[in-house]
Amino acid sequence: MLTLRSAVPVDLGAVEALLTTAGLPRQGVAAHLPHFLVAEREGTLVAAAGLELYGTSALLRSVVVSESQKGTGVGTELVTRLIERAAAEGLEAMFLLTTTAADYFPRFGFVRIDRADLPPALHASEELRGACPASAVVMRRLVVRRP
Repeated sequence: MLTLRSAVPVDLGAVEALLTTAGLPRQGVAAHLPHFLVAEREGTLVAAAGLELYGTSALLRSVVVSESQKGTGVGTELVTRLIERAAAEGLEAMFLLTTTAADYFPRFGFVRIDRADLPPALHASEELRGACPASAVVMRRLVVRRP
């Protein structure tokens, strides 16, 4: 059975291991772990995704699914829940950087934008300060606020 839950400090090592295996940056994850969701199957952490909050915007980052769980819908569930969380928190937009999944995120309403169109506050992120290559695709999704 798959369980989705908010990340806790003891999850950091497993999240970082998943990211390393997938070739994704780990920098900055520890600082934003309280805004991560993780998925567990039979006591093993098999997927993770998180938000970095910057004012009324968020950076969706570290969407990672173990090889054994790819194609099961767990990544979709994590992204969907984080979009719902962003709406519940009153955020206006979500952004992401990707080198491998630019074709995956449009199904959630993300569209490509120029890096120059990122809100200045997001430049504090480790991902924008070098953890993610300058060649990464930048995407944005406007968040529909809940009344």
